[in-house]
Amino acid sequence: MVHFGYTMMTEQAGPRELVEHVVRAEEAGFEFSVTSDHYFPWLETQGHSPYAWSVLGAAAQATSRIPLMTYVTCPTMRYHPAVVAQKAATMQLLSGGRFRLGLGSGENLNEHVVGGGWPVADVRQEMLAEAVGIIRDLFSGGYVNHHGEHFDVESAKLWDLPDEPPDIGIAVSGEQSCRLAGALADLVIAVEPKAELLDAFDRYGGAGKPRIGQLPVCYDQDRDAAVERAHRQFRWFGGGWKVNAELPGPESFDSATTYVRPEDVAESIPCGDEVDAFVEAVRPYKEAGFTDVALVQIGGASQMPYLDWAQKELLPALREL
Repeated sequence: MVHFGYTMMTEQAGPRELVEHVVRAEEAGFEFSVTSDHYFPWLETQGHSPYAWSVLGAAAQATSRIPLMTYVTCPTMRYHPAVVAQKAATMQLLSGGRFRLGLGSGENLNEHVVGGGWPVADVRQEMLAEAVGIIRDLFSGGYVNHHGEHFDVESAKLWDLPDEPPDIGIAVSGEQSCRLAGALADLVIAVEPKAELLDAFDRYGGAGKPRIGQLPVCYDQDRDAAVERAHRQFRWFGGGWKVNAELPGPESFDSATTYVRPEDVAESIPCGDEVDAFVEAVRPYKEAGFTDVALVQIGGASQMPYLDWAQKELLPALREL
């Protein structure tokens, strides 16, 4: 059975609204939630980017059942891995054990702000692997000292640790990241329904572990309005992660998608209010072997109508799938 989740997309709503949305998602029957962790929106038309960890802390107190997860945090540039470990342990305590720590190698869009430059992909993967090791050492309790290729940790200890540390997920997009995730992660994260990613994850040690996908959707009773909104706010999505990881700011994503048409976006993102179209968009994830799919409703102001519709029509239809 596939579990269906809700995405708190920090790039398209303010912090108070994000918490209100996830409270309603819990009421609507979504089985988990994920939260992006950005410093910038992808496009200026999205218009937001509050601090994800403050939003998560508030969401942990405002909800009681729905699991929470970063999707994903980069623990190598903006955040030192020792700080990520502390934040994640605190979130696990605040949420009563409902938190999962999703990690990835990051995007230039967000990580450039600390002025450390943007390493090549191989180095980013090395940094991520080292960061995961530090986080797990800190989750195990006691003092940690580490002097590695990319990070130093001096006599660090987490003083507030949950009985069960949060599971760690790692985002994948190719063979190298699948190798890392299979060896180091408790679950795998992907935004494309590619069975070959899951097969590679399994080969490197991930067999039997959860696999979480994500799909953008754009509900609106007016399909033309949905297509226009999806194009205005989400046309960057089709660039692929090898491109999306490299571009430095919203202006770059705007320029890179100049020739993307509304009809191009509508081919890959279900738009409107036809339930069957949304179900068919999810089907490739199920067939690829994903255990969980987080839906992203495009447009911060459209969340509440979407959640009402999802409770009444979409979630029942997806569960039949």
